[in-house]
Amino acid sequence: MTRTRFLFAALPLVIGLALTVLFYLQLGRDPAILPSALLGKPAPHLALPGLAAGQPGLSDADLRQGRPVLVNVFASWCGACIVEHPLLSELVKDPAVILYGLAWRDRPEATAAFLAEHGNPYRAVGSDPDNRAGIDWGVYGAPETYVIGGDGTILFKWVGALTPAVIADEILPRLKPGAAS
Repeated sequence: MTRTRFLFAALPLVIGLALTVLFYLQLGRDPAILPSALLGKPAPHLALPGLAAGQPGLSDADLRQGRPVLVNVFASWCGACIVEHPLLSELVKDPAVILYGLAWRDRPEATAAFLAEHGNPYRAVGSDPDNRAGIDWGVYGAPETYVIGGDGTILFKWVGALTPAVIADEILPRLKPGAAS
């Protein structure tokens, strides 16, 4: 019976040590860099409608233009999306930047109101209110930004609001012709 008591007494210590090692190993990692099984693979199929009848949506053809494009996952209810929105509006002033929006888990009328209030930097916006495309793309939450190569391959994924440093160091270099991941 004393051996069983010893095991029960030692169990919390063993669990505590295991958790300490796990937390220590995670120190210094950037939480915005989440692994994606899609990096280096073709972007999942897209055939999303626009926000209203007659407005362009988002499709596979948009992502395979022979030059890199950006896909930004956003929503009207997303506070971080409001924070990054001015950066996106500034980014598209560069004619080499092609930006598409994926309105994630949002009602089309709410997305349209958001864009009317904050401006629309997107060439087209695909509506994904039921998260079907989001699941295929492995979306963790809004905002997320993908760099898609000219052949439709996912080159880079950023989770969270973009910053000037991320745009300069990670996004823009991947948008240059011939850039690799």
